[in-house]
Amino acid sequence: MDTITKITSIDSVTLEATDPVAAERFYAEAFGLGERIRVVATDAPTSGFRGYTLSLTVSQPGDVRLLVDRAVAAGATVVKPVAKNLWGVGATVQAPDGAIWKVATTTKKDSAPATGAIDSIVLLLGADDVPASKRFYVEHGLVLGKSFGSYAEFDVPGSPIKLGLYKRRALAKDAGVDEAGTGSHRIRIGSPEGATFTDPDGFVWGQSA
Repeated sequence: MDTITKITSIDSVTLEATDPVAAERFYAEAFGLGERIRVVATDAPTSGFRGYTLSLTVSQPGDVRLLVDRAVAAGATVVKPVAKNLWGVGATVQAPDGAIWKVATTTKKDSAPATGAIDSIVLLLGADDVPASKRFYVEHGLVLGKSFGSYAEFDVPGSPIKLGLYKRRALAKDAGVDEAGTGSHRIRIGSPEGATFTDPDGFVWGQSA
């Protein structure tokens, strides 16, 4: 039986794009995420929703608006405009490479000039069977944090990128896109332990060559 490489955090996410140069330029201009978000070339077929979202959490609504404006200026398409919701203020955009990004804050009023500073990055993976995927990640070393119904998140203190699971249909609805999608997820997840595996929903862990 193969030994399971235990994981404790995510140190980077690699997005696969048909035009990696343009994608890198977009992320530098829109969000300035540095080595946490990497881009490599691919021609793997994909269509529709890729089954995940990336979220940027910020401190106040002004930062949501600033980052969305920067993203649009760099070439993103607005999926859900900036608006108040039950949890705070948020918006969703689609990057030119096809990745879905959510920008959100739990605060509903500004208390200082917007800077665009990002408090955290959260990767939400759409799961067909959340309990099964949750068990898989616990077996691979992650500690379960919040968990209720179709949602689960893992306790990864100090991790540059946080990880959560959401029922695929619910994740697509939250993002404002149709849940239908086929082909490659066009994403690879990197851990400091160098873990290499594919989870129950087809998400690949391991650095791209």
